[in-house]
Amino acid sequence: MRKFGLIGKKLGHSFSKKYFTEKFEREGIQDASYELYELPDARELTALLQREPELAGLNVTVPYKQDVLPLLDELDTAAAKIGAVNTIRISEGRTKGFNTDYIGFKESLEAFYPRQERGQALVLGTGGAAKAVWAALNALNIPYRAVSRTPGSNELSYEQLTPALLQGYNLVVNTTPIGMHPHTAAAPPLPYGALSAAHYLYDLVYNPEETQFLKNGAAAGAKTCNGLGMLYRQADAAWEIWNS
Repeated sequence: MRKFGLIGKKLGHSFSKKYFTEKFEREGIQDASYELYELPDARELTALLQREPELAGLNVTVPYKQDVLPLLDELDTAAAKIGAVNTIRISEGRTKGFNTDYIGFKESLEAFYPRQERGQALVLGTGGAAKAVWAALNALNIPYRAVSRTPGSNELSYEQLTPALLQGYNLVVNTTPIGMHPHTAAAPPLPYGALSAAHYLYDLVYNPEETQFLKNGAAAGAKTCNGLGMLYRQADAAWEIWNS
């Protein structure tokens, strides 16, 4: 029996277990199971691998996407460049980290944001998920600026997001957990009244399916997309990696 699973700090609202369990049933995969592994610290990964020798692959969720990097034997080129891992392949006792968030976001953005409409993007947040988004935007030649509560060089603060500035960026991507269940009334602090039908709002959050961020955008006429498409695509990419 091959074991797969998800590691993170709090996993009460996991998409992955339901998705993979249903996939195994639907496709008649009888030699695989998927479990949740809540770890109080990323460094517990080493003990988990010793405890569960049948593990063949893991997904990694917040807040450990960057913390696991030094614990792995090897990194895929893209994951090393991004500086975050959300998928680990375990083979013959060795671990290799990959980033399928990058694949999932890039593919779903291409479907949502037409080539002829592409301008500049604002990326809200600077964590592990943001790094995958930056890499995908670079691959698609979409210029972007990162937005942070504590901005570094070449990053914007939320206070700088004026109505005038928003006119120069027609794609806004939320990579933060703001608005995620159970805090569904929260939304990133933007001048939503400055949005228009020319804007595209993409939220990596998928629970709820329509966040307050997306509701505010839709009310202003903007096109909106949640993180479900990205989620399915990154999960399928993880499965391919585990079986390659």
